[in-house]
Amino acid sequence: MKSATKAKRDAKKNTGAETSEILRSIRKIVQGLTLQSRDLYRAAGLTFPQILCLRAIGDTSKTEVTAADVARQIGVRPATVTGILDRLERDGLIVRERRSTDRRKICLALTPRGSERLETLPPSLQDRFVRRLKTLSDRDRRSIMRVLNQVVTMMEASHVDASPILTTGDLRDGSPD
Repeated sequence: MKSATKAKRDAKKNTGAETSEILRSIRKIVQGLTLQSRDLYRAAGLTFPQILCLRAIGDTSKTEVTAADVARQIGVRPATVTGILDRLERDGLIVRERRSTDRRKICLALTPRGSERLETLPPSLQDRFVRRLKTLSDRDRRSIMRVLNQVVTMMEASHVDASPILTTGDLRDGSPD
């Protein structure tokens, strides 16, 4: 009898230790994203979503890029991308211009300053993470995805609309840039 009771206590202790380690790991991920986003902002003067928008405008093979194209490419809603583009335009990194072929269409282009900034951007955490993720086997990637989806469900975050961007938001003013 004593061994069964001891086994239950040990199992409870192990579950508690595992739970603490899981919570610690989640906290490390959140803190790591926050620190990396802050460091990227300090180094580049831009938030990660702003960088993604610059890349979407500058790295495209299309001659005409619209806000809807950018939103689709980076995986955010058009309303979200509009605010980001407003800030990039205000900072002189992009211009919005009407094209003569269709005056209703507003196209985006990098300014010389925006092109220069794009060329000098440091690699982001997301860039490095994706590069490392690609080195894993298909089985390992599917396993990570399955477990992370379970974590999302357990944290009651399934309803959260999230784009595939590793960031904690705009660290300048707390808004989700």
